[in-house]
Amino acid sequence: MTAEPSWLPDPARVRESRIARFATWLDTEGRASLGDVTDYRALHAWSVAHPGEFWAAVADFFDVDWSTRPRGALAERRMPGAVWFPGGTLNFGHHMLRAGDDDQEAVILVAETGERSSITYAALRTQAAAVAGRLRALGVEPGDRVAAYLPNCVEGVVAFVATAMVGAVWAQTALDYAAPSAADRMAQLSPRVLIAGSGYRFGGKLHDRRGDARELRDLLPGLRHTITVETAGLADPAAGPDTSTWAEALAAEPDPVGVAVGFDHPLWVLFTSGTTGRPKGIVHGHGGVLLEQLVSPGLHMDINRRDVFFWYTTPNWMMWNAQVCGLLHGATIVLYDGRPTSPGPDALWRLVADLGVTVFGTSPGYLEVSQRAGLEPGKDFDLSALRLVGVTGSVLPGSANEWFRDHVSAKVQLGSMSGGTDIVGIFVASAPTTPVYDGEISAPALGAAVQVWNADGEEVPAGTPGELVITEPMPSMPLRLWDDPDGRRLRDTYFDMFPGVWRHGDLTVLTERGTVMILGRSDATMNRHGVRLGSAEIYDAISDMPQVEDTLVVGVEEPDGGYWMPLFVVAHGEQDPPGLAGLIRRRITERASPRHVPDEVILLARLPHTKTGKRLEVPVKRILQGADADSAVNRGAVDDPEALDLLISSARSRRRGPDQVNRTSPRTHDQ
Repeated sequence: MTAEPSWLPDPARVRESRIARFATWLDTEGRASLGDVTDYRALHAWSVAHPGEFWAAVADFFDVDWSTRPRGALAERRMPGAVWFPGGTLNFGHHMLRAGDDDQEAVILVAETGERSSITYAALRTQAAAVAGRLRALGVEPGDRVAAYLPNCVEGVVAFVATAMVGAVWAQTALDYAAPSAADRMAQLSPRVLIAGSGYRFGGKLHDRRGDARELRDLLPGLRHTITVETAGLADPAAGPDTSTWAEALAAEPDPVGVAVGFDHPLWVLFTSGTTGRPKGIVHGHGGVLLEQLVSPGLHMDINRRDVFFWYTTPNWMMWNAQVCGLLHGATIVLYDGRPTSPGPDALWRLVADLGVTVFGTSPGYLEVSQRAGLEPGKDFDLSALRLVGVTGSVLPGSANEWFRDHVSAKVQLGSMSGGTDIVGIFVASAPTTPVYDGEISAPALGAAVQVWNADGEEVPAGTPGELVITEPMPSMPLRLWDDPDGRRLRDTYFDMFPGVWRHGDLTVLTERGTVMILGRSDATMNRHGVRLGSAEIYDAISDMPQVEDTLVVGVEEPDGGYWMPLFVVAHGEQDPPGLAGLIRRRITERASPRHVPDEVILLARLPHTKTGKRLEVPVKRILQGADADSAVNRGAVDDPEALDLLISSARSRRRGPDQVNRTSPRTHDQ
């Protein structure tokens, strides 16, 4: 922990922020007496002590347009099964279209080739109404499912809004999933309509997916119709029975009035990564998502109609959904279709400068890539419009904060946050009124009753690692899991350890000053000689080593009672840097502790990840403990299955010993 904050809010900007105006409004309306309206801790404490009052205040402050006003806010305060805003009806798609000015750009699409296209709010309203009319003409009714197999594209945003307007349920995968892997998700839903693209570009290559689109169409039971979309300059997939084009959808009789649906009417199904088994479909509702996405970008990121909001993501990740929700606040959202380091590692910084991005979302990995490449974004680009860089997807090491201040900006807030697909929102985050400490997340999010418990269900003292739990319901918690009629899988997933309390699965520390440190997934936590070690502590210790490009650490309980903790490393540049293992061990000893030093350092040509770039700690641990690889990991959900095979074979043929380094064949392709 650092003693002093590395970034402090600008008092003038704090006074202008929406979160301060919200706190002032609470006081003026007699809803809460907070004293200092810039005191985030007081606002958060009130929000979790009075969840019904807080979420009702959010709805009123942001002027939620109820078709039928609810009878109250939180009718049943329990988990699972909380009852929010009973009797209330509304439409999420309607709210997506109401905030922006007609001539304002709503969506900008940038391809890695540099090509750009955009759509105004007026055009978005017109096109969404037409596609909604087309869906209705195809017989799509409230509760029916619409599946999308698309790259990051404007058509995807239009199709989602149209789907929400008719009360249908949206689900999607990106085109980098092969047809069988996409069907692992979509076939569960038996969609009525499929919206399919033809190709995408990544890393300078054109990927033709027309064959996969046709195959996916055949793998979806109950599918009635396919709407084809020309993407990446490839002609639409070959026409067939019950197939039409996007142009025909845009020419349909418009239906601009969104269907009023219940607060808990399903909006979309988001899928877990599917790396360790069949992907679970998480169902979220119109009202819950709306309220969460009014708070997350609206209060925590201060997104408004003056903002250009860009988060690097793909349609496979919940951050696509979260970024699209920038439209709720009248912002201009930016989509990027391609590799984030094409044509060079500065590609995203160049985009931020060229478009005047004000809020930029990225991952710790991209900051590390920028650091290793020796980039100077603050010197080389005009980032004067930028006020916030949000970071999520994995733990942000403290060294990244220092690099950011020195090479990007000391004035821009670097706001780390964490939440997940489970709530399509945040549990912990920054805010315009919170300071930043290196290596720490500023605070629990508004409405998130975050505590840290031990295995006995007792709250632990500040500074002690434990399980991240949520003790009060939130409206964006899952309505249910798909194909889970009695709710058993939902309870087993979130409430098995502590009945009635949400266990998120993160090994976490709450500090004395109220900041948060996430040490890694608790099911991947190392337990060495009775001491729990978080993987994030090891990654953080070596994150700024220029010789290290990628890492993965696991702790393996062995049948003879032993414990083996290997660290897999991809070296940067030179294939076999002399003395690298020793350097890594010394760095971990100095920055973490001798207990964190791995038993072996194993150099690999490359490492596998999920398709959203996350480390495969749990699947690798299970395989090294003896689980069958095909049952422990779904290869279709892995970005580089050959790298997974290389890792497993190398680990199984390891030479044991604290001073041993295992080396595999040379790197075979650029990371």
